[in-house]
Amino acid sequence: MREFSLPALYEVPSDGNLTDLIRRNASQHPDVAVMARKAADGGWTDVTAKEFLAEVRGAAKGLIAAGVGVGDRVALLSRTRYEWVLLDFAIWSAGAVTVPVYETSSPEQIQWILGDSGASLAIVETAAHQASVESVRGGLPALTGLWQIEDGAVAALTASGAEVSDEALDARMSAANADDPATVVYTSGTTGRPKGCVLTHRAFFAECGNVVERLKPLFRTGESSVLLFLPAAHVFGRLIEVASVMAPIRLGCLPDIKTLTDELASFRPTLILGVPRVFEKVYNSARAKAQADGKGKIFDKAAHTAIAYSRALATPQGPSLGLRLKHKLFDKLVFSKLRAVLGGRGEYAISGGAPLGERLGHFFRGIGFTVLEGYGLTESCAATAFNPWDRPKIGTVGQPLPGSVVRIADDGEVLLHGEHIFSKYWNNEAATAEALADGWFHTGDIGTLDEDGYLAITGRKKEILVTAGGKNVAPAVIEDRIRAHALVAECMVVGDGRPFVGALVTLDEEFLGRWASEHGKPAGVTAAALRDDPDLLAEVQRAVDDGNAAVSKAESVRKFRVLAAQFTEEAGHITPSLKLKRNVVAKDFADEIEALYTK
Repeated sequence: MREFSLPALYEVPSDGNLTDLIRRNASQHPDVAVMARKAADGGWTDVTAKEFLAEVRGAAKGLIAAGVGVGDRVALLSRTRYEWVLLDFAIWSAGAVTVPVYETSSPEQIQWILGDSGASLAIVETAAHQASVESVRGGLPALTGLWQIEDGAVAALTASGAEVSDEALDARMSAANADDPATVVYTSGTTGRPKGCVLTHRAFFAECGNVVERLKPLFRTGESSVLLFLPAAHVFGRLIEVASVMAPIRLGCLPDIKTLTDELASFRPTLILGVPRVFEKVYNSARAKAQADGKGKIFDKAAHTAIAYSRALATPQGPSLGLRLKHKLFDKLVFSKLRAVLGGRGEYAISGGAPLGERLGHFFRGIGFTVLEGYGLTESCAATAFNPWDRPKIGTVGQPLPGSVVRIADDGEVLLHGEHIFSKYWNNEAATAEALADGWFHTGDIGTLDEDGYLAITGRKKEILVTAGGKNVAPAVIEDRIRAHALVAECMVVGDGRPFVGALVTLDEEFLGRWASEHGKPAGVTAAALRDDPDLLAEVQRAVDDGNAAVSKAESVRKFRVLAAQFTEEAGHITPSLKLKRNVVAKDFADEIEALYTK
């Protein structure tokens, strides 16, 4: 099948914007808990729709008093926390546009994003974040204000905006229409420079409205809840933020994933949003604990039963009587305990950012916790395809977002069309024209559609890596920096679907002899002989450290392997113009790549 679409389930308002949602909630569900914030004692304190609107209005007045105008860009650099959501809606309520920045971003990245977007004001979380912004502030002439969340930014903004009238704020809240920008989200491109992806209020309405309608049993007002622990700066986290408000359901934000297990037990969400790495950790931790307790064989049998049970659910005859009995036994011994680790109330999760894999997909459905895998990009305002709750097909990323179209081009590239697609790249007409050629968004990904319109992603035309944690990594930035070291001939960053970013490094044969002589190594020594030499590894580490300085922590190279061989044109590793053929290198050096993650 070459093209598939589903009718829209939600009609986007032509003259509204996202602030309409919080006003509607306060009017229709004033006493319903729509948020939950961390309390001083470590527990959770509910925030009603009426209370949330009041807090948003207070902060929005402060932004207006600080000089934020309609259409101005306001940068928001913070971990995922209650104030992130509050300030996001406050920025929209002031008629402005949110520019999210990852809290792990380097000063160099911060300067580019704030400078390119022309942000007039920035709100950061910590003193360290403030110092990072201050360190590059000389190159940000448009930046006139800087506020810090942990230094009382919300209270200070609310106090400073006390003189702004309700009428003035109401006018600002109604200033934007559906086709005005809501946010500029910077996403890495193949050139290495992040591109500002402009997403309108319409895009969020189309995206979140249709997601909520298609997954209605997962978004029950007054009953459902979701704990957001992915970066709110990522469009995937933003999807859940807005969808939760749209439904509305109770939303909690968790800044530190290290406490995830405890917080899942405390918050007890009915819905979990995650990336494959989260579900891998749940599985691996449970298996490791079982092995430590001498119950490894039982766990492995239970896992095998769960996977078999899930696979049988997809067959016309369903699970056999014997399989159902085994499943019931292991549900008491193993599965119920795993569901308790996930909070004990949920039956579904939504996974995106990287492929989940059939094994994990079947395992979780088999234990009674179905992970609905989806697919999307920043340019598609997160999910452009996802598995329906009632008819999931494990191994696919589901059907198109209702109201949108997925087309497979002649070369296999996945093309998208719909109201949820971004409008342009900020300050980049050429990239916009290329990406939206012929009225379709060209994803750069390769895929197939089955007879029921379920999409499977089979590869990438792009060179962007997506780690198991869902982080998009543009290799060129760090590779160029590492390759700048005299000792390094070539560098190829790896990490697609892996837990972290690694690198393969080849040595410059011309410089190697000189370096060896200066460091007391034998004359004529080869790269093969020195690849594990501590002095050489320390030198290469310095090159890697220099490369890491240009990127965020999540994009940085954690481990590298020095290769004995070179990347050559003759072997097909590089083109005549010296560009890496990544697929060939990955195939020829598969063992070296595997060693990065196993040794």
